[in-house]
Amino acid sequence: MSRSGAPICRATPAAIERAAELLRGGGVVGFPTETVYGLGAHAMNGRSVARVFEIKGRPRFDPLIVHVPQFESVRALADDVPPLAERLARRFWPGPLTLVLPKRPAVPDIVTAGLATVAVRCPDHPVAADLLRRAGIPVAAPSANRFGGLSPTTAEAVAEQLGDGPDLILDGGPCPVGLESTILAIEDNVAVLLRPGGLALEEIEADIGFVRTAPAVDARPLAPGRLARHYAPRTPLTLLSDTPPSASAARRSGWVGLRPPPDAARYAAVEPLSPSGDLREAAAQLFAALRRLDALGLERIFAEPVPAVGLGRAINDRLRRAAAGGGARPG
Repeated sequence: MSRSGAPICRATPAAIERAAELLRGGGVVGFPTETVYGLGAHAMNGRSVARVFEIKGRPRFDPLIVHVPQFESVRALADDVPPLAERLARRFWPGPLTLVLPKRPAVPDIVTAGLATVAVRCPDHPVAADLLRRAGIPVAAPSANRFGGLSPTTAEAVAEQLGDGPDLILDGGPCPVGLESTILAIEDNVAVLLRPGGLALEEIEADIGFVRTAPAVDARPLAPGRLARHYAPRTPLTLLSDTPPSASAARRSGWVGLRPPPDAARYAAVEPLSPSGDLREAAAQLFAALRRLDALGLERIFAEPVPAVGLGRAINDRLRRAAAGGGARPG
């Protein structure tokens, strides 16, 4: 249990059953997935979904992802499942892939931000899978954080950001992937990348061929995670270029990147994501590392981009959005 705020419960079968009951009854539950922790509500209950927006402080123009236990569950949400979407789902589900599909009228507009599409995925985490099976309902679940902030990869991080907002937080340990899902839409039988994430683009293209990449930012989000500034710590974050910060700036700042920098002693704190250069390890560590730096009261965080291959694309995407605007995230 947490000391204050929402109760944190180890994800035993009894706790998962309790969480499923809460979801069916209109409650809001924090739960682990392989990507990050989600804040879930009954997707077909607009009032429950409204609580998610209120708890997060999320604007209602930003759509949510609906989580389902298996591919067959998509038929109740999507008006049409193009053959390419079905191929992707059967190849990569359960897993960190979200598909944007034409929605059925029964899906509440609050879930889709009034769009004619719904974002759906099947998570690859034993707790999430068990929760969805027991609940027997589709669960709308954005990341379980305050809007625009660092996504949580532990139950404690959920409680720290959301306080007593959720009715229950299931503790399933750290999230193994650590980055939000990859999001694809299907347009004219071509897959379109809307957000890089926990499934690498190379894996997708190895299976289906060319994937078109959409512009990085929408005037009106077509999917979650596409606002210019997102995933941001409260401490201002700056992407490093070829010119390092001055010695005086470094002394008051933290650093995050793939391997330890040669001038690590210049910084107040250093967070290497993977000394061995493993991008999967780096992805899993990213948000926790930023959270640790954010807690130190530093003047700034300097971030060094990682190689833009595999999960490196998603890591760099999160760092770019965290740095957008150059200042601290609004409280």
